[in-house]
Amino acid sequence: MTTASHPTSHDSAALSALDADILAFIQSEDPDPATFDALALRLFAHQFEANPAYQRYCRSRKATPDRLRHWSEIPAVPLTAFKRLTLTTVPEKDAAAVFMTSGSTDPASRGRNHHRHLALYDASLLRSFRDRFLPEQSSPLGDDSTSGAPTGYVAPDGALPQCDRMRILVLNAPREQAPHSSIAHFFSTLVEHRGTPDSLHLVSDDGLDVDTALNAFAQAEHSGKPLAVLGTSFSFVHLLDAMADVDRTFRLPAGSRVLDTGGFKGKSREVTAEDLRQAFRVRLGVPEDHCANYYGMTEISTQYYDRTPLGAVPDERAKVVPHWARLVVVDPLTRTPVPHGEPGLLLHLDLANASSCLAVLSDDIGWAAGSDPTARAHTSPGLGTADVVLRGRAAGAEARGCSLALDEVLSANRTPAVPPSRP
Repeated sequence: MTTASHPTSHDSAALSALDADILAFIQSEDPDPATFDALALRLFAHQFEANPAYQRYCRSRKATPDRLRHWSEIPAVPLTAFKRLTLTTVPEKDAAAVFMTSGSTDPASRGRNHHRHLALYDASLLRSFRDRFLPEQSSPLGDDSTSGAPTGYVAPDGALPQCDRMRILVLNAPREQAPHSSIAHFFSTLVEHRGTPDSLHLVSDDGLDVDTALNAFAQAEHSGKPLAVLGTSFSFVHLLDAMADVDRTFRLPAGSRVLDTGGFKGKSREVTAEDLRQAFRVRLGVPEDHCANYYGMTEISTQYYDRTPLGAVPDERAKVVPHWARLVVVDPLTRTPVPHGEPGLLLHLDLANASSCLAVLSDDIGWAAGSDPTARAHTSPGLGTADVVLRGRAAGAEARGCSLALDEVLSANRTPAVPPSRP
């Protein structure tokens, strides 16, 4: 098995003033909600000018930078549009990364998200990992900035002292084996920035190395040093099944963590989130409030973690929306916000998604959680939420709403483009 040994490199010259301002906002310890509003409108103006397919859609809705006054007015493209159109501000040949959705070997039928650089993507994932997964490790992210990079930029290697790292086991292939996988990049980046030198990726062309995983669990028990185990939900099912077959259980040291992501669509079997957390407790000895799931998509650049410790309703584990994003629950047909607590489609606004579209309408259903989201610092009345509970994929009328949104985008891109107005 191998550790990740290919640090992500960011050229500071590639970071525009807008990029640098977004980066600083992501890494801010005291973010101002008004700054989000201003950055979202600046980013929309940039994407409107540099993303032709998106511009045509926005013009069809009469949404131009001179007309918009609030981030809630920014048109969201449906998730499926990333499969049908090239939604990017940067030519593919100039992209530092092109992440693709899974499910097909044909690139033309897969959703694609282009990234001119990965500075914002990495800053987003590292900040959320620190805040939500390892909150006791509170070292600022920008202590050791790379020479020439914007203030607060995280260096690829050595940015954190050894005491702020822990051994990480990843039940996934490293990015070298899956260069178009956002999940592979996510896990590899965490190993590079947060892992100790003995961190491991446990998946290769030969599959999951269960024996190495069991040996690592035994070593952690013996040493008393906490361990973080990261992987897709289905990879954990394989590991836990193998442990059950040989009746192996462990008590990982206090402070150990488990992080899973993804679901079971198209897989041979499904396991509920509750059963998975129970298995983590029984087989690994990790309590539920140290087991988290994160929700993300290839088409956006931010992940949403479980709020822990568990709230009053453990089965409704809510996801926390970080300060550089907004998540609005909308009616599938009108795409207007629904009342707090009612289900609807999840509409994402993500400042880290700078090279494509910051506003994306997903095909996931959920509802706002918490007693009074409008009282929280980074929300506006009736718009956005700090917590959201996921229900699943859209179906029925909800799915028809997604289809109508896609039809609008495709229709706008079949119509000859309207030339920009001159002053």
